[in-house]
Amino acid sequence: MRHGTTNGARQESGVGPEAARRRSFAVISHPDAGKSTLTEALALHAHAITEAGHINGKSGRRHTVSDWMEMEQARGISITSASLQFDYRDTVINLLDTPGHADFSEDTYRVLSAVDAAVMLIDAAKGLEAQTMKLFAVCKHRGIPLITVINKWDRPGLDALALMDEITERTGLTPTPLDWPVGVAGDFRGVLDRRTGNYVQFTPSAGGAHVAPQETFEPSAAAEREGVLWTTAVEESELLAASGADYDQESFLAGVSTPVLFASAVRNFGVHALLDVLVDLAPSPGPRPSVSGEPRAVDSPFSAFVFKMQAGMDTAHRDRLAFIRVCSGLFERGMVVTSARTGRPFATKYAQQAFGRERTVIDTAYPGDVVGLVNGSDLRVGDTLYFDKAVEYPPLPTFAPEHFAVVRAKDAGKYKQFRRGVAQLEAEGVVQVLRSDLRGDQAPVLAAVGPMQFEVAEHRMAMEFNSPVRLERLEYTVAMRTTKDWVAALNAERGVEVLHREDGELLALFPNSWRIASVRRNHPGAVLEPPVAA
Repeated sequence: MRHGTTNGARQESGVGPEAARRRSFAVISHPDAGKSTLTEALALHAHAITEAGHINGKSGRRHTVSDWMEMEQARGISITSASLQFDYRDTVINLLDTPGHADFSEDTYRVLSAVDAAVMLIDAAKGLEAQTMKLFAVCKHRGIPLITVINKWDRPGLDALALMDEITERTGLTPTPLDWPVGVAGDFRGVLDRRTGNYVQFTPSAGGAHVAPQETFEPSAAAEREGVLWTTAVEESELLAASGADYDQESFLAGVSTPVLFASAVRNFGVHALLDVLVDLAPSPGPRPSVSGEPRAVDSPFSAFVFKMQAGMDTAHRDRLAFIRVCSGLFERGMVVTSARTGRPFATKYAQQAFGRERTVIDTAYPGDVVGLVNGSDLRVGDTLYFDKAVEYPPLPTFAPEHFAVVRAKDAGKYKQFRRGVAQLEAEGVVQVLRSDLRGDQAPVLAAVGPMQFEVAEHRMAMEFNSPVRLERLEYTVAMRTTKDWVAALNAERGVEVLHREDGELLALFPNSWRIASVRRNHPGAVLEPPVAA
């Protein structure tokens, strides 16, 4: 075990400056807005990869580094979060890619608990869509500063000023564009840099697989090259300035305004500008409040929390990775830390850094970094780990499920694999698993926010655990919390069933909200609030 004196001395001398070099952020968007493509383009521009792929291509095309699961590559969507770390300038970028599909919003919520800023990606042709607004609300609730990127400007889309109005009206944020497009959507020539007044012109690369060349021109040269298009961009920029839409760092960090950039991720236009904004403007890791409300400074002894469990990344070893976000102090591989939930020690001998599916051993990490701990069978999503000075961070709440299905093994002879697989999916948070004495362990109920979670569970049970399953959908659509005093009475009600979750929560399942109202009339106090994330 590493002793506190050595660890403490190194923390005092180096943790603060190292934390200041970190930028940890996630990308949020509606499905198909180009989120995974942007993730890959950022890694490309930082020289972390040499060639970008396409996610929803025809046979023979490459896939993005972050979309490594077979189902992701087959469908061209992200259904699990991914962690990428790379250097840009003198800064360490921790980029957490999130599931693009709304059915996996609970996984996205967990990722947002592990970042200090977020990039809100908007499709230029569609504006703010439902899933984007849902995730924006989470960011607003958690006080996460937002950088807005208008993507796909190389395709026909909405008017740029109209998009600024929509951001204001629907989010309440003041958009403060850092650049402004020269040319309408579908004719993306470059941008007016509103901070310098210069013109940044883009040149497409072959298929968008490599960094797109760009050239900077002074205003007079830009006017000569682009004529009326440049004049229009300048006039619209001046209109923005007159309306108070110039960037202000204080209001950005306070969640009052959002800097805006225009880009085409698939063509690698505007990606360098986003990297520069992350380095220059996005916040570095700061003190994180514990369950008691007392902030733990970044140079305090090591602490972290588990925000994701992921198995199946290494098919040769079938191990499980617990992703932790370092909150304070210096992480050193091999140090023995304590789990706040169990009070038990945990040895960090096998610590890795993930780059999509690829992994490398990591020896040290600092606040803001993400570390993968291998085979943390005793760890759960939301667990706090600490060294020396005890701390516990607030737990990660679960979403209220809306879809329910009984799961059974197709082959009774593979019951052992069945139980192990269900327990694994439960620990990872792929689905919630509800049980009762009546149903028994052979037929637990899977509960999900969206039905695609069932498809992932079914696929993994067959492919990873060699236990194909049969799902029987239930008619329930609402889960409400209750207490043990009401279990018998609620189970006696028609169309109502009470099951328990691993965390000890008792959930009463109902077919609809009308049935809840009826039961509440018969049993005042029996039905509490839904188990919704806060």
